[in-house]
Amino acid sequence: MQWIESETLELKKSTSELKAGIVSLVAMLNKHHRGELWFGIRYDGTAVGQSISDASLREVGKSIGDHIEPKVYPSVEKVMMDGKPCIRALVEGKDVPYYAYGRAYIRVGDEDRQVSARELENIILEKNRERLRWDMEICAQATQDDISSAKLKRFLKACGLKYDTAQNALDKLNLIKKHKILNAAVLCFAKKPEKFFANAKLRCATFGTNDTTVTLDMKDIVGDVFTLIEKAEEYILEHINIGMRVEGLRRVDVPEIDREAFREAVINSFCHRDYREYDSVNIAVFKDRLEIRNPGLLYGGLTVSDIREKMVSLRRNELLAELFQRSHLIEKWGRGIKLILAREPATEFEEVGSMLFVARFRRKGSQKGIDGKADVTPGKTPGKTPGKTPDAILWLLKEKPVLSIPELAEKINKSVSAVERAVRKLRQAGRLKRVGPAKGGHWEISGD
Repeated sequence: MQWIESETLELKKSTSELKAGIVSLVAMLNKHHRGELWFGIRYDGTAVGQSISDASLREVGKSIGDHIEPKVYPSVEKVMMDGKPCIRALVEGKDVPYYAYGRAYIRVGDEDRQVSARELENIILEKNRERLRWDMEICAQATQDDISSAKLKRFLKACGLKYDTAQNALDKLNLIKKHKILNAAVLCFAKKPEKFFANAKLRCATFGTNDTTVTLDMKDIVGDVFTLIEKAEEYILEHINIGMRVEGLRRVDVPEIDREAFREAVINSFCHRDYREYDSVNIAVFKDRLEIRNPGLLYGGLTVSDIREKMVSLRRNELLAELFQRSHLIEKWGRGIKLILAREPATEFEEVGSMLFVARFRRKGSQKGIDGKADVTPGKTPGKTPGKTPDAILWLLKEKPVLSIPELAEKINKSVSAVERAVRKLRQAGRLKRVGPAKGGHWEISGD
């Protein structure tokens, strides 16, 4: 019989290679929680045998026990292979990471590789991920008085469940541990989640170009996670192009980016983000694209290729995901990426640096309107360059005619004097007119 080394099997010619064999056991334990080591079999799988006594069996078992941490209890026995005496040592254990002679190793194919600091961190996090999940931790400062019964009632109604008391509702949703409120309960149902979590926030911005040079609008929104999802969708619809089509006798609005696709990306960002990071979910509307950014890379070692091609999903916030699933925001089987790509095949996903995940949608209206007309991209007056201060001012005033010059300056990230000069030129050109007093009046745009 011939053996072949694998990720769970190591072959050694004799016990003179015991130290290397122990390293292999640790590498296999860290990868697969079990490892099998044979002495008396060459690397090519040929049994050569060796001299074996009860003392040598005890020595192998003792060495394995003494030089692997945390402690393991190997099964060591004499086995005849092709008529030749061999030693088989089997270890099992889930208390990763394991160390051999003070170092951690991982099995890659039939080789043992020392674990890097990042890999070691991931092993430890994976081991403790249930215990360390942010959404399942107790929010020490919160009490039941901080929870909104109205929000709970709305949620339970959406789930088809009955409400009697806030206490029973939280219990029913597994949002209480040791009589304390969990983080997920605060994020979803607190009257003011931002009181406990500064990152219970949505940050939105619209830019007049393809980068952040010209800021046309910026807004921070706080609230519970369900409110933030709705506000994100509203903001996107307000700042991208909306075309139309006719169905029968009705006009139907058609956003340049599929609504279901970007909504799914927004929901995913709040569901799977890393809430231990201080940053918020960010919506960035550029001239040519929409970006939905959330703190935290893909969870559990997933790659962008995995989520695009294999359609697999691992949940960083299991309890939060369960609440989303109950309220029909997400499907239990994680089909969100499939939905996004089905509706917007050109969507890009990217991990940036060590803590940011981005979903990127191309704006169809950045070249041509949805209905085939000229470019009507927000922030651009036809025939003008959207990055110029006057054009940004005209677009903002078209959206909100009562804005003051200091407010305009803040929104487009320019000085008050620069905005005053631009307004003066627009008025001289007959494109802008002031109606009413400085306080209480408004602007009128002409000459478009």
